Amino acid sequence: MTDNIIITIGRQFGSGGHEIGNRLATRLDIPLYDHNLVKMAARELHLDESVAEEADESMLGKFLSAYVVGVGSYTSFITNEAVVEPVSDRLYAEQTEILKRLARRSSCVIVGRCADYILGDYSNYIHTFIYAFWEDRVRRIMSIYGMTEKQAKEKIRQVDKERRLYYEAHTGRKWGDIESHQVLLNSSLLGIDGTVDILEAAYRKKVEQIKKSR
Repeated sequence: MTDNIIITIGRQFGSGGHEIGNRLATRLDIPLYDHNLVKMAARELHLDESVAEEADESMLGKFLSAYVVGVGSYTSFITNEAVVEPVSDRLYAEQTEILKRLARRSSCVIVGRCADYILGDYSNYIHTFIYAFWEDRVRRIMSIYGMTEKQAKEKIRQVDKERRLYYEAHTGRKWGDIESHQVLLNSSLLGIDGTVDILEAAYRKKVEQIKKSR
């Protein structure tokens, strides 16, 4: 049994969830795992990183199952005589193994990746979902990506849909639901730093509990 504390962060697009995870990891001086997991999995599977990025947290990989994906190209078409596991499924399986190894190695913050489900057997976890008011999310995406209001709204709907489909397909749980994520925090009400404060306090409380249980 490990004493490592794992903080997982699910998030609505535009809620600041990734920034919150980054600031939290910096404060606690523990690793942050997010998009870098895709690169790790791609290397293990000998996949081109651009293909892995496209399939990441989306269901796109389901539509790439007719191909064997090699480094830099689609290397051959598959007939009925052979079946290849979809890219997204292969990535998910590999990320699952990587996440479990990383969780055993040290305490960490993990953004996305269905980490709350994958690491559900760990006792020392804080599974969080970050959300925000619609207007705040639109303003944030407009500011970060230089989009118009219309573009930002379309992007938010698209990314949220992809994340929801990805999460629910792999976990059988409802994305953003309290039963799935343990703690729901509204970054519009709390602010980015305020949300980080709460998660830092939860982490340090968990550290105290572990020490007392020894």
